[in-house]
Amino acid sequence: MMNCTVYSKDGKELRAIELDDAVFGLPVNDDLIWYAINSELANKRQGNASTKDRGEVHGSNAKPYKQKGTGRARRGDKKSPVLVGGGTMFGPKPRDFSWYLPKKAKRQAIKTILSLKAQSDTLKIIEDFSIESGKTRDLAGLLDNFNPGLRTVLVLKDDDPMIKRAAANIPWLSYLSYNRLRAHDLFYGRQVLMLETAAKNLNGFYGPKNEEAGE
Repeated sequence: MMNCTVYSKDGKELRAIELDDAVFGLPVNDDLIWYAINSELANKRQGNASTKDRGEVHGSNAKPYKQKGTGRARRGDKKSPVLVGGGTMFGPKPRDFSWYLPKKAKRQAIKTILSLKAQSDTLKIIEDFSIESGKTRDLAGLLDNFNPGLRTVLVLKDDDPMIKRAAANIPWLSYLSYNRLRAHDLFYGRQVLMLETAAKNLNGFYGPKNEEAGE
């Protein structure tokens, strides 16, 4: 177990919390992180870009002039890709960009990123809080105590609708629930602010017991 400081909403040290080495104390695996991030980005692509080839462009199939005797180059129909308004050669067609990453590999990548953040001191544990008003200014005032302006990830203990509402208009802040973490957001966050209960839940959610149970 590794000890980590719990901060108050005002940015003051309160107490220590134990974090499981199986979740926050692993060696960094760069390859696994790369696969997890690129898998997420690939799965987000819509893949609906489409162009028309010469067989799909609207127009006549007739030759614009005869093959011989004009002194001009041989010409097919007006839908030829070399003519303005003709078809497109080798253009994109709808396709599926997604690719599968095994569940165990994705879980291991998340734990590796959490370990990286803990070891580089960019992970801070904050006492549980909620924004009852749901107003952005109330959440922004709280975050002013923790390096405001940095690309920040807030890890929640549950789907708190008021925090999500308050965070929607802060451009440098993203929020994640502890049981639905995204490798891309975690890795590129300059700092990770994690609620105390979320940290405790992660100890169990990604801990050895769940790995043995195949969850």
